Amino acid sequence: MSKEVERLQELIDQYDNIVFFGGAGVSTESGIPDFRSQDGLYNQKYDYPPETILSHTFFMNHPEEFYRFYQDKMLCDTAKPNAAHLKLAELEEAGKLKAVITQNIDNLHQMAGSKHVLELHGSVYRNYCMKCGKSYDFKYMKAAEGVPRCSCGGIIKPDVVLYEEGLNDRTINESVRAISQAQVLIIGGTSLAVYPAAGLIDYFSGEHLVVINKSPTPRDRYADLLIKEPIGQVFSQIKVKK
Repeated sequence: MSKEVERLQELIDQYDNIVFFGGAGVSTESGIPDFRSQDGLYNQKYDYPPETILSHTFFMNHPEEFYRFYQDKMLCDTAKPNAAHLKLAELEEAGKLKAVITQNIDNLHQMAGSKHVLELHGSVYRNYCMKCGKSYDFKYMKAAEGVPRCSCGGIIKPDVVLYEEGLNDRTINESVRAISQAQVLIIGGTSLAVYPAAGLIDYFSGEHLVVINKSPTPRDRYADLLIKEPIGQVFSQIKVKK
């Protein structure tokens, strides 16, 4: 165990109002590609760039193309929670972790057992008809051919925040409350490049800021503790005292 991970263990032992803010790097160790790494979605070849495909305008104007990409790259049903997801759920159960704030849409935190998960960008496990509002599950969307449609004929939209769309006000407010009240904020697996999500960090005024990320982030210089190791590897070493 490195001295940085030892220090993280000390902080976890000492405090009981910890909040975790995570991004795509939390799920890459579960086999879900991120956007900006060498093998990420931004570096793969498509007729349109992923950020164009995953925009509200593109979804409305080219739903067939949107769903071709979405079903191929965004609906991953083989991924399992890794050590980071599992340890965070354990920390919540032990009364240490008060909230997981995630930019991910893959449901892995909930699969690991976390209860208080704030999904800034929604979830691929929730879908609704744009015409009548009827809900549809992940399985229905995965099996759909072409553009998924409701029994009423309306197009079914994933409950995910596309580019050009705003974040959910209630989720934002709950995230601000959790971050502003936290004693320790752990940022993990995110480059902090996506706004407005990354801006939520500004509300932290607690005791210790921890950043766990393999590549540099804009918050590194403000961190009390900086760990440049894979996040699953880091959390696999943490012991949770019951």
